[in-house]
Amino acid sequence: MMGWGYGMMGGWFGMIIPLILIAVIVYAVIRLSGHNHIGYGRSYDNSLDILNERFARGEISEEEYKQKKALIMKR
Repeated sequence: MMGWGYGMMGGWFGMIIPLILIAVIVYAVIRLSGHNHIGYGRSYDNSLDILNERFARGEISEEEYKQKKALIMKR
């Protein structure tokens, strides 16, 4: 009786531990790749990058740049 119960526990842990390990690896790869579309930090940085480029090319005035930057920073 004891041997059967231990075998079942070993079976469950034998299946669960590799699944947890795979989940941790997938999570780490996604976080380290920087391609997470879940967070809002990337779009915030991207908006500022685009605004800085437009200002550097002379597409917008300094006043317009400051107004738009203040709006982006509020989000």
